[in-house]
Amino acid sequence: MFVELIFLGLIIGFMSGMFGIGGGVVLIPSLMLIGFCMKSAIGVSVMQMMFSSIYGSFLNRKRGTIVLKEGIFLGFGGFVGAQGSGFLVTVLSVETLKYVFLASVCLTIYKTLITPKNSSEIRIGSNFMLFALGFCAGLIAISIGIGGGIFIVPVLMGFMNYDIRKAVALGLFFVVFSSVSGFISLSLFGHIDYGSGLIVGISSLVGVFFGVKYAHLIDKKIHKRLLLGLYVAVLMIMIGKLYF
Repeated sequence: MFVELIFLGLIIGFMSGMFGIGGGVVLIPSLMLIGFCMKSAIGVSVMQMMFSSIYGSFLNRKRGTIVLKEGIFLGFGGFVGAQGSGFLVTVLSVETLKYVFLASVCLTIYKTLITPKNSSEIRIGSNFMLFALGFCAGLIAISIGIGGGIFIVPVLMGFMNYDIRKAVALGLFFVVFSSVSGFISLSLFGHIDYGSGLIVGISSLVGVFFGVKYAHLIDKKIHKRLLLGLYVAVLMIMIGKLYF
């Protein structure tokens, strides 16, 4: 299983850098396919997110795609919201967590489809809205083992008119806050497999480097199509896991 975990780390790291997500939306189904239970997969996923999001945000900051003021409000909301994740993972059944995960992916696909192709770059929203968005995403996302970027990126593009590259960078920056907070909360409730999380997390750093690099090179329309394709693929994996 050691080799499989390294491979997953590389792939998930690339996706995190490329799409601004924590990677749990892909990592959790993948871990379940190789034998992890849902709650163990959530713990590994959250630990991996800390590695990939911190390094990826450092790279994005060097490229000038992170607006720190907006990112702080968004991230702090995620940090506060994610503090409730350990409690939710403890009280909710595995079956409930699976269906919440599935519903979250469906909602994300819908929001991505209706997002305008071209951003006007006239951003809509206040610091309070960014905090509230971060809080809700942090609470729900970390509870199902994903960083929240999968929610943040479509909302920033669709409702607040952010350019896809800036939305992706802010989505990954948000994951720094939500994953650290979620790691603390899940650790207190005993839901972290530290050994597996460390293997996947360290491996993901290599993937993040290349993911961030290509996210700044690829055409924006192609970038959005790839993002949508990722969401659809994950949806198919989860449906297969639940019903077949």
